Amino acid sequence: MNEVDVPSSGPRVQLVQPRLGEAEFEAIGRIVYEIAGIDLYRGKEALVRNRLVHRLRALGLERFDEYVARLEADTTGAELSELIDAITTNETSFFREPQHFEFLQQTVLPELRRRGRPIRIWSAGCSTGEEPYTTAIVLREAIPPDDPLDPRILATDISRRVLGVARSAVYSEDGVSRVPKHLRHRYFRRVGTAEERKYAVVETVRRMVRVARLNLFDPWPMRGPFDVVLCRNVMIYFDRAKQEQLVRRFWEIIAPGGYLFVGHAESLGPLAHAFRYVRPAIYRKSE
Repeated sequence: MNEVDVPSSGPRVQLVQPRLGEAEFEAIGRIVYEIAGIDLYRGKEALVRNRLVHRLRALGLERFDEYVARLEADTTGAELSELIDAITTNETSFFREPQHFEFLQQTVLPELRRRGRPIRIWSAGCSTGEEPYTTAIVLREAIPPDDPLDPRILATDISRRVLGVARSAVYSEDGVSRVPKHLRHRYFRRVGTAEERKYAVVETVRRMVRVARLNLFDPWPMRGPFDVVLCRNVMIYFDRAKQEQLVRRFWEIIAPGGYLFVGHAESLGPLAHAFRYVRPAIYRKSE
C-alpha cells in the first residue's frame, strides 16, 4: 500500500492507495487481452492502476489481488464489462480527421450513387457516437430521406458506457463545437437548461444509425456486405496478430470495391493484407 497525504484544514488525512503488483498487472492484462484483444504491455501499469482504483473502491476492495479474484470468479460478465469500460480509451469528436469525410463525400458517395443500391456503412469502435453521426450527416447532406439509396450505418462498440451516450445522441455545447455552424443548426436541436446547453441529434439523422454492442473478436452476427468500414484509432490498441486477424475479417465483410478507413496514426503497411492503398489511412478492396 502507498499512503498519500491529502491537505485539509483539520488533522492530516492519509488515504491508503492500493498497489498494483506485477502479478496483478499481468493477470489483468491477460483477462483484457482474452476479452477484447487489447494489449496492455509493460509501461501501462500506472494507467491501469489509475483507471481501476475507482472499481476497487466501488466494490469495497483494498487490494488488486482481491480484484483479480473477483474478475476470475465473475460468471455474470458484469465486472468484466466494467473492467473493459474502465480500460478502453474513448477519445472522439465530431468531424475528427475531416479528410476522411471529405473523401467520403467527394469520392465514395458518387461511386455508390452510380451503383444505385442501398448504402451500408459500419462504424467499428464508434465510442460515444460522434463518428457514425458525422457520417450520417455527410450522407444526409447528399442523399434525401426518401432516396432509394437508403443509407444505413451500423455503430458498434464493446463499452456499454459509451454506447449509452451514442444511443441518447445528446452532446454538450463543447462537444458539438467542431460541427460547422450551418450543419449544427440543421442537424441538432437545443435541449437542456439555459445553464447547461446540450444538443440532440435530429431524428432524421438518428434513424440512419443503429447502435449495438459488439466485441470485434467475437463472432459477428451481421453478414454485410458493407460499402465502407470505419475502424479508426482502434487497432492501435491491438498487437500485430490481432490486427491482422481483424483486417482479414474486414476484407471478408466489405463489398468488392468497398473501403476501409483506419486512423491517421495507424497503417496497414506492416500487416499482411489484400487491401489496396488509396491514400493515408484509406484502403480499398479490389472489385
